[in-house]
Amino acid sequence: MSPKNPFPISKEVITQLCNEYGITSLSYSTIRQIVQLVNRLEDLHDVKFIRTEMGVPGLKTPELGVLAEKEGLDHGISAVYPPIEGMKELKVELSRFARLFLDIELSPEGCIPTVGSMQASYVTFMVASRCHPQKNTTLFIDPGFPVHKRQLVLQGIPYESFDIYNFRGDKLRHKLESHLKKGNISTILYSNPNNPSWICFTEKELSIIGEMANKYDVIVMEDLAYFGMDFRKHYGTPGVPPSQPTVAKYTDNYVLLFSSSKIFSYAGQRIGGLMISDKLFERRYEGLLPLFNSERFGIALLQGALYATTAGTSYSAQWGLAALLKSVNDGKYDFISHIKEYGDRATGMKKLFEKNGFKLVYSKDEDQPLADGFYFTIYFPGLTGEELLFELIRYGISAITLATTGSTRTEGLRICVSQTGKERMNDLAIRLKLFSGSRSLHS
Repeated sequence: MSPKNPFPISKEVITQLCNEYGITSLSYSTIRQIVQLVNRLEDLHDVKFIRTEMGVPGLKTPELGVLAEKEGLDHGISAVYPPIEGMKELKVELSRFARLFLDIELSPEGCIPTVGSMQASYVTFMVASRCHPQKNTTLFIDPGFPVHKRQLVLQGIPYESFDIYNFRGDKLRHKLESHLKKGNISTILYSNPNNPSWICFTEKELSIIGEMANKYDVIVMEDLAYFGMDFRKHYGTPGVPPSQPTVAKYTDNYVLLFSSSKIFSYAGQRIGGLMISDKLFERRYEGLLPLFNSERFGIALLQGALYATTAGTSYSAQWGLAALLKSVNDGKYDFISHIKEYGDRATGMKKLFEKNGFKLVYSKDEDQPLADGFYFTIYFPGLTGEELLFELIRYGISAITLATTGSTRTEGLRICVSQTGKERMNDLAIRLKLFSGSRSLHS
């Protein structure tokens, strides 16, 4: 077999490497373990995989952000501690962004830069789980980002979860209430658009979540890592409908998790933010006082959790993000046009998978076909998720199983489109054809 065409890769080689890296099950291996495995296979066989396992940006950072960050460094900010609450200019632009693209009013005080949205979720878990002594549990609307659960494990915070697959629309109310009525839930977390399924909650579903949050006094953590990336509608014109759908329209008990990694391809600078409703920021909880020396939610989070974890966010990255947001808010930079490429890639990749016998796992938002965006989910009839991932790796295609994301659809895989540009589509087509041909021989 040619070094440039090693497919199918030997089962024995993959099994040996899995043993070497401590991968006992591909179904429950972490993204980083898959990355390590595939990196080694690429080296061994001198071939580039179709990398769909890791959700890294596949586009360049807009130059204006980079130039602004350089300007900040030239001003000497690298020698100065950043204000823990964030630089004023960035807080103002985050507040403007909320008004112009979410159609909600937020004080700059509750707009707080964090070290990526990962820190935003970590510190919110830390504070929200202690507001009420009897409410210490997070409810995940799955599937979701596996590391969020890991954050809770590290903090000793319990969680519950359910897969949204069978609970769309009105069915969501009963399912939520079955968890919330027990009185132990402090927070609800979901992503919208969703990682990994790419479902997007409808207005009806968001209103149900808000209604339940009000009824049972729980805090909703809405992860907006893929802001505006439901490309079925254009959410990119400041102050002009439609606005990005959000639970903030239906409750004041919310914390929005903002990320610059995908919409601005700013992942390497590790900067995101919290957007806390004005009422929640000022709300007092007796449960916070012993640990955070303040009953106010916003102060406990800012001066307690955030200060103790990082004491602020990279000053230069704040300069860069502030410039990007100002340009977007002023209508000078259309971030949707920049990231629409992901939707185009998804359209092409879905067609190739379906042409070769694959089917979509999550395919609709209630009665509407799912959008094409950063992720989609697939399965191959007759194979488990673990079997499918193993076989795709043999043909130079990487992914992760849905089992790792809390999905009950364990036959499925998550496909990320970000690292597969148009120049790799032919490689993907050839490898999928080889795979589907091998399955025909087995049938």
